[in-house]
Amino acid sequence: MPGKILIVDDEVHIRMLLEQTLEELEEDHGVTILSAQNGEEGLALIRSEKPDVVFLDIMMPKLNGYEVCQHVKEDPSITGIGIVLLTAKGQEVDRRQGLDLGAARYMTKPFDPDEVLRVARELLGIAD
Repeated sequence: MPGKILIVDDEVHIRMLLEQTLEELEEDHGVTILSAQNGEEGLALIRSEKPDVVFLDIMMPKLNGYEVCQHVKEDPSITGIGIVLLTAKGQEVDRRQGLDLGAARYMTKPFDPDEVLRVARELLGIAD
């Protein structure tokens, strides 16, 4: 069953790099890839599209990644979404805060494209 991945990042080149990294899932498995440029837009897409996986930046305008996680956690109509915080904030306190807010994973930038693909496959249940 194909899934949906949402990329939420205010930096266009990061969104494009993530889309390129994940495009083999789109081509080989029919996964839909969506993107948003800020937290507010990302949360709206989470609510309307119900993606299976969200790659979410923390430092963004309108709503930051922590706020998006909090909204998703508090909304009973949104369940089963694997949120991956993908951020330049590499401190342990930041990682702990993200995981406490419901993120499934916490990855730091610069990211390894192979690791992003591995995490996406794992959260979507797609075997290598």
